[in-house]
Amino acid sequence: MKEVSHVILTGGIGSRLWPLSRQSKPKQYLEIFSEKSLFEMAIERNRLFSKQLIIVGNRSNQELSKKILRKLDLNNFLNIVESTPRNTAPAIAFAALSADPEDILLVTPADHIIEEGENYTTAVQKAIELAEKDFLVTFGVQPAVPETGYGYIEFNDDKVLSFREKPDKQSAESFLKAGNFLWNSGMFCFKAGVYLNELQKFAPEVYHLSFQAWQAAEEGYLDFDVSRNIPSISVDYAVMEKSDRIKVVPANFKWSDMGSFEAVYEYFKSQGYTTDSNANMQLGEIKPTFFVGLNNCILISTKDANLVVSKEASQDVKMIYSYLEQNYPELI
Repeated sequence: MKEVSHVILTGGIGSRLWPLSRQSKPKQYLEIFSEKSLFEMAIERNRLFSKQLIIVGNRSNQELSKKILRKLDLNNFLNIVESTPRNTAPAIAFAALSADPEDILLVTPADHIIEEGENYTTAVQKAIELAEKDFLVTFGVQPAVPETGYGYIEFNDDKVLSFREKPDKQSAESFLKAGNFLWNSGMFCFKAGVYLNELQKFAPEVYHLSFQAWQAAEEGYLDFDVSRNIPSISVDYAVMEKSDRIKVVPANFKWSDMGSFEAVYEYFKSQGYTTDSNANMQLGEIKPTFFVGLNNCILISTKDANLVVSKEASQDVKMIYSYLEQNYPELI
């Protein structure tokens, strides 16, 4: 077996966690998880399985990544710097092009909370075994609630029957009741060469333009003029929903993509974080705060902005972020 490389994708902004998450410091770098960041936790979690670390980020966050790598005293890594975001299919292609075709890539986002331990280790080892057999492996997490913010995978054993986009509440409830649906975790495992072959087969334009961008890169820095022509597309749309090489590892570890304040709320609550008698919570800059007539709400306070959101409506924060982009860019 060739070496296993941990590919960590760290280009996101985390717009649904504004005002904590900003362009200057996205959510994956916020050291609010027992004085650690999600980026740091992802690196530590996957060190056991990998010999090489490949970071795919962008020009605005590379210094944030390097700061944490210095904290971890980690020097053996490859830094790939995108000049413009092109989504996950090209990002993973750059990592695959940097590796030996037989090397196995364990691809993870930088902004997830995952419970480490036996269940996680078993899932990763199973994925690596399947990747050695030239399968493209996705990780599916056992759903705990009818979540509408995640995509779903319909499965039978390790076979993927279908991918489902983020459902409405009724569909999510039916998925949970059926018992053969998993949350799509956004984590993958496959040989570099197998991924590139499937990308070339199902998304040839993405493959060829990504290859050109990689060929034109200087010391891992991708050229803007070449990169901007690459279609922006997720790995799910480009490859995973089309290939006949797909396997799923049904994983039993606890997982959250930390994509909303509801997810952050639930995580902090599980860690013993304080709420009032009506289940309201304050995050950010803590000061004397009182919730009157409100239930299950979150106050996020920073030095230049406040946000009050009901836990159930936390997915809608992204609309506020879009408004700020147009009207108050200094706040993002």
